Amino acid sequence: MSDISTNNISVGPCALHLLVAGPQGARDIVLLHGLKFQAATWQELGTLDVLAENGCHAIALDMPGFGRSPACVEEQDTVLRGIISRKTAGKPVILGPSMGGRLALEFAIAHPQQISALILVGAVGVEENRKRLAEIKVPTLLVWGGEDKISPLANSDILLTEIAGSKRTIIKGAPHPCYLNQPDTFHAVVLDFLDSLS
Repeated sequence: MSDISTNNISVGPCALHLLVAGPQGARDIVLLHGLKFQAATWQELGTLDVLAENGCHAIALDMPGFGRSPACVEEQDTVLRGIISRKTAGKPVILGPSMGGRLALEFAIAHPQQISALILVGAVGVEENRKRLAEIKVPTLLVWGGEDKISPLANSDILLTEIAGSKRTIIKGAPHPCYLNQPDTFHAVVLDFLDSLS
């Protein structure tokens, strides 16, 4: 088990709660969360431990109004930029499931120079951003549950087609939060992708 520390920082008017694991100066990974989840989900699942033990610096963020971060009026995009500038060495990998996947996707389109790679897990908001998906030029991993009823596999087909060089893993039999259903498979897929970046 790695040491997981609690951080509380401010970005503009927002007080933000973070969980941080792994060595400073290692590859930075910012973990977002889905609508019904929070930073603590990644701790409970063992994801923060797995990333830290594999030489990553993992930052799990409670977005405003979720988990232990109170609601605030700042744009999500601005919050994420603040976290990247304050808690990473720049150009982190962004991992986003579902609602967090939409945020990660839109951030990659708006700020292509500020991230090094993208991991989208059953991301929503694909159709709404379809016209700009080709602008994403960073290495991108798509992880989808084979039984996802919230963001159907057709969304991953669109991403695979539009984002040049993207890779996809379908976790058979898994529902929308496939990482909760089959965490060992999910962790192995993510680590393989991170290895491919070095």
